[in-house]
Amino acid sequence: MNNIAVVLAGGQGKRMKSDSPKVLCNVLGEPMLEWVISACESAGLEKLCVVKGFCAEKIDEYLAARKSKSEVTAVLQAEQLGTGHAVMMTEEFLKANAGGNVLILNGDAPFIDAETINSALDEHTSTGSAVTVVTAKIDDPKGYGRIIRGANGFEAIVEHKDCTPEQLAVNEVNSGCYWFGTADLLEALGEITTDNAQGEYYLTDCIEILLKKGRTVGAFTSCNPSVVLGANDRRALLELNNIARMEIIGRHLDNGIEFTCTDGVSVGRAVTIGRGTVIHAGTELRGNTVIGENCVIGRNCILENVTVGSGVDLNNVQAFDSVIDDDVKIGPFVQVRPGCHIKRGAKIGDFVEIKNSTIGEYTAVAHLTYVGDSDVGANVNFGCGVVTVNYNGEKKFRTVIGDNAFIGCNTNLVAPVKIGNSAYTAAGSTITKDVPDNALAIERGKQDIKADYAVKKLAHHRQKLEDKKNGKK
Repeated sequence: MNNIAVVLAGGQGKRMKSDSPKVLCNVLGEPMLEWVISACESAGLEKLCVVKGFCAEKIDEYLAARKSKSEVTAVLQAEQLGTGHAVMMTEEFLKANAGGNVLILNGDAPFIDAETINSALDEHTSTGSAVTVVTAKIDDPKGYGRIIRGANGFEAIVEHKDCTPEQLAVNEVNSGCYWFGTADLLEALGEITTDNAQGEYYLTDCIEILLKKGRTVGAFTSCNPSVVLGANDRRALLELNNIARMEIIGRHLDNGIEFTCTDGVSVGRAVTIGRGTVIHAGTELRGNTVIGENCVIGRNCILENVTVGSGVDLNNVQAFDSVIDDDVKIGPFVQVRPGCHIKRGAKIGDFVEIKNSTIGEYTAVAHLTYVGDSDVGANVNFGCGVVTVNYNGEKKFRTVIGDNAFIGCNTNLVAPVKIGNSAYTAAGSTITKDVPDNALAIERGKQDIKADYAVKKLAHHRQKLEDKKNGKK
């Protein structure tokens, strides 16, 4: 059976005060639209249609950039004439994929999940329903449309402002997510009108039309009450972020991960963390980051798309799109830029930046050093203030350092250059030529001594010190 999905993503969200569509506002670093599409993909839906409207080109850019597991197309709703009108824009998509069922859902309701989607579909098909409304029971239903059930099951959706006192007491609410038989939806869309106070086409009118035709309409109650949550302003968006953040942290706690404090901690939903690892305050784990067992992720670390081995100790580290092997210690105040591989047992000290480089096993880059576009061997020692000079203003070049080398303090390695195995560079050298294995390279200017130069030069400076000692201003 051909089951598809339509995601409504055309709204501006004026209260967001954003130049982008509301659905591109982030929850834990991912657009709300991404949460919705990925839930559909996790549920096995292979064809999706996104209805775009405000700043449609930004929706196009987002869809073009994402790595999709499904076939995602987009249609334009040039005028905002209601949810029913938005779905009308997908008529060609619906007809091309007729013969099954279609899931309609909102792009700004990020907490829809694959289990809810599939369980609702199972009930939809087993009952032979023309439409199945996805619902949830929540503690505070204020503002939501109530689900009214009778002796024969689903009867109606009543908006909050239209509820009787008895209906206001109902805590089962409409999530805005529906499974329709595709043919049933196409039939009903042809009959809805704008005969209402807003002069818009309402998708919910399709349900009433199908009911009047004697079709079966069902309501599936999700076990996840958060499926109803969306955001119309920045306050609500912040609340979504907090809910998602604590839900994910809770799952990691259940899996044996220790959080010493959750202040400022944010863990992306695709992140995996091994047992025995400790996460400290201020840590952000983003993207497809993978962390091994028994690590310490110290304060204020940011890891994005980083693979971290076991037994790693990070403190005030920002790392992106890189690999850090077992038993590495990094920090504080270190940036690991994309394309790096820090091998087992390496130590990276304070105020170090590494970019597009391999750091060999048990190599030490102690402090105040920049290593860019370099291939560094095992057991290398970097003194303080070393710089690999990798850019000549037009092109970037690589530096190669062999095993057991010793790079003296304040050495400049002007790429392309190769330092051999067990080679030394003297402190303060600017190395422009390859250094053979086991050699010492010294490249400094000649020291020139000018006798008694400082007597005159520093006389004023010494006098100021004497005046301060004697209380003179």
